[in-house]
Amino acid sequence: MHKLISALTRLYLFEEQQQYVDAQGGAQPLMPAVLARHLSGEQTVAVQLVSERGLARALVLEFGGKGGGEAHWSALCTIANAVQHELDLPAPAVSISGTAFQLWLSLATPVPAAQARQFAQLLRSTFLPASTDILAVAPPAYVEQAALPPCLQPSGKWAAFIHPSMGAAFVDEPGLDMPPPPAAQLGFLESLRSINPAQFAQALAKLQGHAGLVDAVPAPVPVAAALPSVTSATASGLLLQDATLEDIVRWLHARHIEPTFRHRLP
Repeated sequence: MHKLISALTRLYLFEEQQQYVDAQGGAQPLMPAVLARHLSGEQTVAVQLVSERGLARALVLEFGGKGGGEAHWSALCTIANAVQHELDLPAPAVSISGTAFQLWLSLATPVPAAQARQFAQLLRSTFLPASTDILAVAPPAYVEQAALPPCLQPSGKWAAFIHPSMGAAFVDEPGLDMPPPPAAQLGFLESLRSINPAQFAQALAKLQGHAGLVDAVPAPVPVAAALPSVTSATASGLLLQDATLEDIVRWLHARHIEPTFRHRLP
């Protein structure tokens, strides 16, 4: 559990005091003991992703709401592939929240929350211009607070990080019946890198240029087209929409992770 907390802190939490929202809506210090209870399912909390100084370093986009799960997963893949191949940013993390899919982007250096909101909104408007119903909640809400996976949701389902190649298996039910093994969660996060300041500035300038918000940008950003299917689950930094069970098991075994069933057997 300690290594998982360290990985989550490295990617999504602040060096300064992090806070969470309690049941009464008040802000409380996110102590290591509280985070450990959250990850073990004893006490689920919403982590504040904006610091007291108005800075953010974790951007979370949720894909759910109207339409079917396949449409939501396809939209997430479009954004995630565009993040990597159109904006030249590190691969984001992918999670299931119990009701929807989520995409997690990590910033190495916090930025003003207004800038983070604009970045999340421009991602949607640039690469999903006609899909107004794809995001169940507008990006600004998820810039400010979110339940950090893995955690137990009120529905009784577990939210968890997943390997991108596994997303299609969750289109009907984006949640787990049982808690995910901490070692597997760590395996999905340990190779991820944060977006450095230069990368973020360049990507934001491209998005702003595409939206006509600035006069000069490094290069225009084309709307993401459908990417060819990739059949190898070991391709580095590439989001996969389709993978065989053998691909997934091979990827997990390569990282010394033993696959487990996500549903209880009758």
